[in-house]
Amino acid sequence: MIRFASLGSGSKGNALLVEAGSTRVLVDCGFGPREAARRLERLGVVPQSIAAVLVTHEHADHAGGVAACAARFGWAVHASHGTAAAARQLADCPVRRFDSHATFAIGDLAIHPYPVPHDAREPTQFVFSDGARSLGVLTDAGCVTPHILAMLTGCAALVLECNHDAVMLAHGRYPPPLKRRIAGDYGHLDNRAAADLLRGIGGAGLAHVVAAHLSEENNTPELARAALAGALGCTPDWIGVADQAGGCGWRALG
Repeated sequence: MIRFASLGSGSKGNALLVEAGSTRVLVDCGFGPREAARRLERLGVVPQSIAAVLVTHEHADHAGGVAACAARFGWAVHASHGTAAAARQLADCPVRRFDSHATFAIGDLAIHPYPVPHDAREPTQFVFSDGARSLGVLTDAGCVTPHILAMLTGCAALVLECNHDAVMLAHGRYPPPLKRRIAGDYGHLDNRAAADLLRGIGGAGLAHVVAAHLSEENNTPELARAALAGALGCTPDWIGVADQAGGCGWRALG
């Protein structure tokens, strides 16, 4: 059985906990040791029980707490070759480098990394499997590629970026260069792009969909839920949201 939970998701810090059998890993850690431990405690998890942290890319909201937490709690650190080279936060941290197209295993989890378009050195996202069911994770991608669609097709659960509402971003207070970066092909997925992805892969086998990395300035949970629910033909309350303050609680794939 795979289960997963978010410690928090957004521009102020990200971490996703994934568990299968006796193995626990984090995807990213944008929180320092004290805050990470506090958020893990809410989920009933002792930090030292985590085997590894997988770093998607070098931006501080994803990698900022990795080195300190790894040193404090004994986590192994895994990153792509490009992320390991670009992340100044990891300069003094032992990093196990992986090929962004090659599957590897940590304990009871099979981990399938895949590259994504984002303004970082070699950003990756992941599909996790216990041999029976799969969890797909996609945040920090400016657009959806055919390879992304292929990787996420057949997953039983998705944690999916819904960073912004295009209208809110266009009319918001961000300066034009930042708006262009966010909305560009190497920025972040908006609600419509995330919904189109769901239509592209089909949603018949999905047991969970969690919207993630929502902008506190340029999106709302209601807008994200409505977009994804419209793509799946379900009610908005079926769509989960991982927010900045509380993340989201445990969800299981039996």
